[in-house]
Amino acid sequence: MAESPQVRPPGAGLSGPLAGIRVVELGQILAGPLATAILGWLGAEVIKVEEPAHGDPLRTWRVVEDGTSLWWRGVARGKQLVAIDLRRPEGQDLVRRLVLGADVLVENFRPGTLEGWGLDPDALRRERPELVVARISGYGQTGPYRDRRGFASVCEAFGGLRHITGEPGRVPVRSNASVGDSLAAFQTVIGVLASLVRRGRHPEQRGDVVDVAIYEAVLGVLEGALTECDRAGVVREPSGTTITGVVPTDAYPTADGRRIVVGANADPVFRRLMRVAGREDLADDPRLADNAGRVAHQREVDDAIAAWTSTLPADDVIARLVQAGVPASAIHTASDLLSDPHVRSRGVVETVDLGGKPLALPVLGPFLTEAPGRTTWPGGELGQHTDDVLRTHLGLDRETLDQLHASGVVAGPRGSAEGESTPA
Repeated sequence: MAESPQVRPPGAGLSGPLAGIRVVELGQILAGPLATAILGWLGAEVIKVEEPAHGDPLRTWRVVEDGTSLWWRGVARGKQLVAIDLRRPEGQDLVRRLVLGADVLVENFRPGTLEGWGLDPDALRRERPELVVARISGYGQTGPYRDRRGFASVCEAFGGLRHITGEPGRVPVRSNASVGDSLAAFQTVIGVLASLVRRGRHPEQRGDVVDVAIYEAVLGVLEGALTECDRAGVVREPSGTTITGVVPTDAYPTADGRRIVVGANADPVFRRLMRVAGREDLADDPRLADNAGRVAHQREVDDAIAAWTSTLPADDVIARLVQAGVPASAIHTASDLLSDPHVRSRGVVETVDLGGKPLALPVLGPFLTEAPGRTTWPGGELGQHTDDVLRTHLGLDRETLDQLHASGVVAGPRGSAEGESTPA
């Protein structure tokens, strides 16, 4: 079982810029849970509610160790895990009471689901006006497509990202990571933080409802694609290993069979690259003096770079380019990142204890000098904190908890009697 401390009273022992903020998560898989993981990493107290039978489906996805996904351990890090049946009126009442004691509610179910559970955000905010409610869905809370189910893969397609990814004329490809969900999580965090700032400055005003659509989070990273289409009639197409209209930014072969990415699209950087490659003629060629000229002669430029990089091992190419002030990097695997001295020196990978062994987890946010974020513990077992949370935050006694367990409204390890400590 993953080690985690017992539930703490509000604000007790918490650190980070969001210390003192309580978040209730009603979510599963990635978009909502990643958003709350980031908020928790920044110091918020996060209470995650799961259904009692199996919990969040992410618990069993991808690489599993001792019955639990390693991916899950990172997404559920630092959270207090309670198992409550939201299909039951008694469970709905428990969750409603938890939410009314929180600052933020984050959910990522299909629109209307909360209302079906008796957790209408407007009704909740009438009882707790300062509550911030973040709602994540495929297509948003309004519009003709609001009721469609929308996972990240589908929303990446709808939002236009899949169209511009891959080789021209080939089947569009997908990154082997859930980009849409992650982008939606980041937008959710931005919305929640902005709402908390506004609430702090204007406490007399109601908390916001943050409406995040996964497809809109995807659409938001398409740069000028929509504007170019609307104004100039230009539809951006896939461009393989580079990006349209910026040269050079490709992935080039090396003598040891690897690929390196070179970004030399700034004019002086391009000239330095050509000189390192022994192509003074191209460094001083007026045709290639600016990006527009290099775009017009992209094949010539890329062929010249590849002809040079393919004569040397990747490490040698990178060393020469870095010394010359040309941005370049090998294409790293997860293994490369874990062993990279820069990554290690920056503290980008945190290590927490899981079953007596270290577990590496990437940080979830930017480094802050005065109130840094941190991972407190890895994601734990289903319902691990149910009794502690309900006792600490709702004041339930042992008899009431026993009844809730017996009726199947809640699940998890049976906690101690009221007032006794619970082993982690």
